[in-house]
Amino acid sequence: METSHRVIVGDSRELEAVADDSVELVVTSPPYPMIDLWDNLFVELDPAVGDALEAGDGRTAFEAMHAQLDRVWDEVARVLVDGGIACINVGDATRSVGGSFRVYPNHARIVDAFERRGFDPLPDVLWRKPANSAAKFMGSGMIPPNAYVTLEHEYILVFRNGGTSRQFEAGADCRYEAAYFWEERNRWFTDVWTDVQGELQALEGDDLRERSAAYPLEIPYRLTCMYSVYGDTVLDPFWGTGTTTLAAMCAGRNSVGCELTEEFVSVFDDRVAELEALSNRIADTRLTDHREFVARRRERGKELRYTAEHYDVPVVTKMERQLRLYAVDAVSPLETGDGYRLEHVPVK
Repeated sequence: METSHRVIVGDSRELEAVADDSVELVVTSPPYPMIDLWDNLFVELDPAVGDALEAGDGRTAFEAMHAQLDRVWDEVARVLVDGGIACINVGDATRSVGGSFRVYPNHARIVDAFERRGFDPLPDVLWRKPANSAAKFMGSGMIPPNAYVTLEHEYILVFRNGGTSRQFEAGADCRYEAAYFWEERNRWFTDVWTDVQGELQALEGDDLRERSAAYPLEIPYRLTCMYSVYGDTVLDPFWGTGTTTLAAMCAGRNSVGCELTEEFVSVFDDRVAELEALSNRIADTRLTDHREFVARRRERGKELRYTAEHYDVPVVTKMERQLRLYAVDAVSPLETGDGYRLEHVPVK
């Protein structure tokens, strides 16, 4: 199996290099409005953001920041196929502006933006991203009533483009080979992920670290397996350090990423250098975890009814029988010079 992965250096508010209806899945984590880490970026995109912050007008700044994200969501609506899925990882912000402390509900504003573009919201996911600070409260400390809880969770918002799901031919191999194990489904399709943690980015140079955000590989990998099939293309319009592309590579999907900062693209080669080992490790872990699941079931006297066609393991349902995992076997540059071509081989 062969996949291709393009990285566009440019502005995702104008994704001219991505054709209409050419993407099946979007997995991304945008800069979070009203988090001061991203203030300079939003001011560069729209100086009115800086004017509002200086004037102590948090509501106007919040809306001006989201207006820039809205332009990206316009492009997402254009390039995503009917029935395609968009997964947006975002956190809310707490901030004092103009002497007033409040929550800025980024997730609610993005839900509204996608609904206005004809998307149907699907059930979302919460995952816990612990803050580095030991303090678990803000405000007046140990006495009521003016303390505030610390936000330690983020949202994975899930949207479907249009009113109907994607359609496939009966028994399509691309779909059944991309099946997940029964126990993976039970863990992945719950609305709270307690087994995913935030992580620090290992980047050289303070400047790059300051313009990056923690986005663990498990999140885009899991979402890619949940909401796409082999042969699909995954888009990340806020590419950053390329974690979504890395996940798509390991999952055997095509990908397109768009990133404003060229330095991020240049350091991605270091991650690609470890890709073959990483993809094998992920596939081996999934198979090992399933074998341990089978062993635990047998200890309780429960045998699984079906047998996987490509692996020496039983499975719970008929839909898992054709499941096949792939690992990266070779990496080469695209002829256009803006990405990578991968050869994948079945994991035995």
